[in-house]
Amino acid sequence: MTAYAALSRHFGRIAAMSNAIGILQWDSDAMMPAGAAGTRAESMALLRVLQHEMAVDPRVGEWLGEAEQDNGLGEWERANLREIRRSWTVETALPADLVEASSKAISACEMAWRQARANADFKALIPFLTKVLKLQREAGAAKGEKLGLSVYDALLNDYEPGGRALRIDALFDELAAFLPGFTEEALAAQARRPQPAPLEGPFPIEAQRQLALKIMAALGYDFERGRLDVSAHPFCGGADNDVRITTRYDDADFSKALMGVIHETGHALYEQGRPAAYMDQPVGHARAMSVHESQSLIMEMQACRSREFLAFAAPVMRAAFAADGPGWQADALWRRYTRVERGFIRVDADEVTYPAHVILRYRLEKALITEAMPLGELPAAWNAGMQELLGITPPNDRLGCLQDIHWPSGGWGYFPTYTLGAMTAAQLFDAATRAEPDILPGIARGDFAPLVGWLRSNIHSQGSRFTTDDLLTRATGRPLDAGVFKAHLARRYLGAE
Repeated sequence: MTAYAALSRHFGRIAAMSNAIGILQWDSDAMMPAGAAGTRAESMALLRVLQHEMAVDPRVGEWLGEAEQDNGLGEWERANLREIRRSWTVETALPADLVEASSKAISACEMAWRQARANADFKALIPFLTKVLKLQREAGAAKGEKLGLSVYDALLNDYEPGGRALRIDALFDELAAFLPGFTEEALAAQARRPQPAPLEGPFPIEAQRQLALKIMAALGYDFERGRLDVSAHPFCGGADNDVRITTRYDDADFSKALMGVIHETGHALYEQGRPAAYMDQPVGHARAMSVHESQSLIMEMQACRSREFLAFAAPVMRAAFAADGPGWQADALWRRYTRVERGFIRVDADEVTYPAHVILRYRLEKALITEAMPLGELPAAWNAGMQELLGITPPNDRLGCLQDIHWPSGGWGYFPTYTLGAMTAAQLFDAATRAEPDILPGIARGDFAPLVGWLRSNIHSQGSRFTTDDLLTRATGRPLDAGVFKAHLARRYLGAE
């Protein structure tokens, strides 16, 4: 067996372990009874330690050294070695006891977060989140020492390989300066348009679910390799060829669940479209979380809030709820789904105000990781940031700093990828519609095959073959350009009234 073959086999086994962890994590978030939390935490911690031990196996370094000298490897194999080298460097920075302690702390914190969020009681979460934060700092310091990065950049690198806070600071400062004025312009333009007639509920949960399933099918979701369920926070998870998504329902507003489903379906399409031949190898993984977020936002924001989509979806929605009236017409629904409104909840935010939510979280998590701000000051800092960026102050912590599971689940460094993803989505959708003229007419027919086909070819099937910048440049002809995102917002929200 060659060194490369040995590496491929070894990382295939690591992928199998990751798949088992993924299903257990999905079950913890969607199905597990609360009484099982302690036992599940022990199981998850053991599996993560075993996975870590496999990843840092001394033979990996030996195989890498030998395989990197093999001149007979092809482009995909070379890219796989690059990704293995990157992940091995990170994994070998972490001692097993830190991995185990972090896993247990996260499991406990996630359960505490659910209760604290329900009670709007941040103080109850502080002991659990303090431990998670401490361990995240330790992990970031260990990785940073090995990679030559700051603690925050080392954590960011887990989600956005090659990403740096310095670049994000510049992008986000530019957006933070642009968005408040643009939001005012968009609200003023919106006020000059006729307001859509209200949609009268309640909207039965089962009817919402059936509507979601129909839209998922139209988007191209493969139900033979996934399922739809319910959780406190919508997510896409599971395993290779078992890509599961969740949503949450509100019988007073069906759009929250529907748009959540569309968003997570975008993630799932990426996972279902990864290169089959390398599905269990690092090179077959999704490129970066900004790219992953771009896939969800292409569906949720770019495609499914377009006039073309609403022309197709309006009669489907009317049929789902046996409804009719002026509020159910395509133009009224378009005005509803492109409505700009300052709100407290990130996952319910429109695409104009959404970046402000992300900028706030990015700034706060950097301050917490670098110890520039004590954890106990988070609620007050959150509220002050919301007032500065959006002009509103949450009335309680459930609508404020307790709304997201990311920090309790150890996702420090994740938040900036959402807005990087929105910018990437605008650039990819712009390039796709220029390259494939049938994309928008297809969406108007409920046929997403032209769009998904372009994404399959240019993004999904490429896995991690290229760096993020190279992938985007190959697909669109240029690196990430915030101007494309701004132009999209201007066309949609300041266009013809």
